[in-house]
Amino acid sequence: MKISRRKALTALASTASAAAFPRAAALAATRNDWFDDAIVVDALGRMGDPYAEEGVTRFTERGWKESLETGVTVLRTTIFPVGNPDNAWEVYRESVADHHDVFGANPDRLALIKSGKDIIHAKRDGKLGVILGTQDTSMIGAELDRMAILREDGLRTVQLTYNNRNLAGDGAIEPANAGISKLGHATIEAAEAEKLLLDLSHGGAQTMHDAAQAAKRPLTISHTGARALADHPRNVSDELIRKVADGGGVIGVYFMPYIVADMEPSASDVIAHIEHIANVGGEDAVGIGTDNGILPLPFDDEMKAALDAMQQDRLDKGIAAPGEKIGFYPLVQEYNSIDRYRRLVRDLEARGWSQTRLEKLMGTNFLRLYTEVWGG
Repeated sequence: MKISRRKALTALASTASAAAFPRAAALAATRNDWFDDAIVVDALGRMGDPYAEEGVTRFTERGWKESLETGVTVLRTTIFPVGNPDNAWEVYRESVADHHDVFGANPDRLALIKSGKDIIHAKRDGKLGVILGTQDTSMIGAELDRMAILREDGLRTVQLTYNNRNLAGDGAIEPANAGISKLGHATIEAAEAEKLLLDLSHGGAQTMHDAAQAAKRPLTISHTGARALADHPRNVSDELIRKVADGGGVIGVYFMPYIVADMEPSASDVIAHIEHIANVGGEDAVGIGTDNGILPLPFDDEMKAALDAMQQDRLDKGIAAPGEKIGFYPLVQEYNSIDRYRRLVRDLEARGWSQTRLEKLMGTNFLRLYTEVWGG
């Protein structure tokens, strides 16, 4: 029987833990708690240590210990800018340098992920894998040769737009919803030529549709929700879910207020979006992209003040999505904990999800996608 490349890569990803870690295979037969040996991917998170002093790039012992306790194998973090600053390329260069400084200060703890094999090695070596990617192409603009520089800098994902319009196309909050431009088509071609993973998060509805039609390789929407459940411009339609899934892509569900109309999401709302996308696109097409840091926020007055200041900056720059205001907090309270990923697994187990299906959701779907796009 002929097996498609996608099915073969799915099988590879699903068996990665047992193949790479014999201990994992042995333990699986003697206990039900498989999570510690699983590949866990947060397809849009943040790298950092909240306990480190400003300017210190080495993780503190507490920050590192708690990062390990989350169970995350790999996260994708953002290289700035987002939006359309005049000095976008300079901001990009500075952001890349800052991230590489963190890698340089933590060689025993962090692994820069450039291939699927790097994720397996990070798990084996007890390191936190980090994928570098953009959430805009404003730093590229019409200079498409910069796409090769992004790859040389270690980036492996490129998000076409943020919330506003850029030269490639319209973002999620652009009222015109005009789709992608001629340059947008060329930008997609340049990204795919460099084997960079195209991300449609934050795109306008027409932009995401156009880009999915134009793409010749599997792509992702790394952090979003289902528009059928919450009609918000940051969420995506069932039609797009099917289109991405049919092309071998993966959609990450975020832990953000946009998943419910009143902007006060619960754990059950997260689960509803996960299950909807799994039902529409299939269990091979859904993953997790929290759009949070992997460590919880200390939800005290000081943190609320900091979040309010960040929110005001987003409002001032015109990059805030509908519903964002002072007092808007980008999290799901029930999952604002170090064990949020384990809690999600337990909640889904209680709903009858099998271990195989959970392994796909928590990491092996994205591992399969990354391996297909990047190699390794």
